[in-house]
Amino acid sequence: MNALLRIIAWTLAVALVALPVVALLNGWVASERWPLRTLRVQGALHNVDEAQLRATVLPYAKRGFFAVPLEDAQAAVARLPWVESAEVRKHWPDVLEVQVVEHRPFARWGTDRLLSEKGRLFPSKGIRVPASLPQLGGPDTRVQDVVAMYNESRVLFASSGHDVKALRLDARGSWSLVLSDGAEVIVGRSDARPRIGRFARLLPQLLAQPQGALRRADLRYTNGFALQWGDAPAAAAAGTTSQGNT
Repeated sequence: MNALLRIIAWTLAVALVALPVVALLNGWVASERWPLRTLRVQGALHNVDEAQLRATVLPYAKRGFFAVPLEDAQAAVARLPWVESAEVRKHWPDVLEVQVVEHRPFARWGTDRLLSEKGRLFPSKGIRVPASLPQLGGPDTRVQDVVAMYNESRVLFASSGHDVKALRLDARGSWSLVLSDGAEVIVGRSDARPRIGRFARLLPQLLAQPQGALRRADLRYTNGFALQWGDAPAAAAAGTTSQGNT
């Protein structure tokens, strides 16, 4: 009996010590005694709305210094538009610090997302998208391949004074791109890089001919291209053309 009483006594003693600590850490008591009075935002905010950021963090900060759920607050900040990563810390006695790194957009991706310079996709909803961004697209698993092809294509067409304003890889693995003057280039699936390189080298010669503006180039041929000009009703062949597989 004495042993049982000792166990009960020790249990009550532990509970009396632990319960106040648990209550403190969960914000059940004394949150008003250790309030978080200062929100410190670190990082250069060019696109993140600071007022929205503060409003997002405030509900978590109200629980007091000891009970603020840092991971939950951090996850909430990370979901805001333009936020690539976020870290939330607290500093005694009353400071909550939020470190934010913004996405730096590299391109549009599909219809409703952007691609960051670090190769991460993020929603474009609520974001004012810069008009100068190129339009890229493809399977999410092929982001690196699409970016690599875009960069290589830009270098190839630069010598003719053109830029690549759009590039797409469809679900079947077929490439297509749009040049800065609006010309559409259908590349296909096979030997995409050699075909683009060959066409880019010949482009200045093709444009020197008085056929008008180039509207469309189909590179899916063995020994040439099928070209469509702005003032031509039908496609004109460049070189020896034969229908190839896409």
